[in-house]
Amino acid sequence: MGKFQRSWALTKYSFQVLRSDKELLVFPLVASIAAIMVAATFVLPMFGLGLFENMDGGRSFELYVWGFAFYLVQYFVIFFFNSALVGAAMIRLDGGDPTVSDGMRIARGKWKQILGYAAIAATVGLILRALEQRAGFLGRIVIGFIGVAWTAVTFLAVPVLVARDIGPVDAVKESANLLKQTWGENLIGNGGIGLVLGLFNVALMLVGGGIVVFLAAQGLAPLAMAMGVVVVLAVIMTVLVQSALSGIYSAVLYRYAVAGDAPQGFDGLLLQDAFQRKM
Repeated sequence: MGKFQRSWALTKYSFQVLRSDKELLVFPLVASIAAIMVAATFVLPMFGLGLFENMDGGRSFELYVWGFAFYLVQYFVIFFFNSALVGAAMIRLDGGDPTVSDGMRIARGKWKQILGYAAIAATVGLILRALEQRAGFLGRIVIGFIGVAWTAVTFLAVPVLVARDIGPVDAVKESANLLKQTWGENLIGNGGIGLVLGLFNVALMLVGGGIVVFLAAQGLAPLAMAMGVVVVLAVIMTVLVQSALSGIYSAVLYRYAVAGDAPQGFDGLLLQDAFQRKM
């Protein structure tokens, strides 16, 4: 089985969990709404405070402090609801029937660790952002690769925080060890989810946009507007599904990496192939 075929198979297995517990979509939905509110809360006051003015001058320190606070709150919101999603997914992988309340309870019980992890991510994000602003074209490419590497290294940090009673620093270290020991650099599963649903979204926007243009050209403005709304809602739903599948997939990979067996409803041989050690 090839890499992309394996990624697609894992996506289908993860979708089985999502199909069994459609309420898992609530977590990325609420996270997205909260993230937008956080962004508005931090960005809009910047105009009133004049932080956008003289960014290279005396206000740069205040801007970095404000930026760190924004990153911290934004990452906390994202990690909190992702922890709730992963926690609920792990209940399903154990054969249970999770609810939204179960996921929220798990996340609330880990809020201190989540806050610490958000502080680490905010620090890294702010440093990379500052370096990117000062780097040239090639420097920005290198920094982009560093950001991708950081994402790969910390991919299992949230499942580690949810499953174990350890701090955020140890969670990042364990995530890196799991990646190094069993996954290496073959981070194809989550990429496969993004690829498949990303291509689906592109096709959806092209086809839907073409229909909207056609209806508008025929003088059917109400139908064109209605079709536009349908396309936008379909794109949003696809993004939510992708986010939920990514969280479920991280829970599956963590469970198999630690326990060495397949969660209920998953093909053990397939997961063993996904975790094939590099020779």
